Amino acid sequence: MADRWWRGRTARLAGEDPERGDVPGWVLVTLMTAGLVVALWAIAGDALVNVFNTALDRVLNL
Repeated sequence: MADRWWRGRTARLAGEDPERGDVPGWVLVTLMTAGLVVALWAIAGDALVNVFNTALDRVLNL
């Protein structure tokens, strides 16, 4: 345990941090999700709006 802590400490002091300068994974996941939403909306936007409106009408007319 102490050995792993010491190696991490010396690597950071030497500027060898493996995460430094790398784009975090959550940023890539967020950007890819946003891209998928935009692509889906561009392709099937009208159909999605119709599905939403139909579902809302059925709920309100119960």
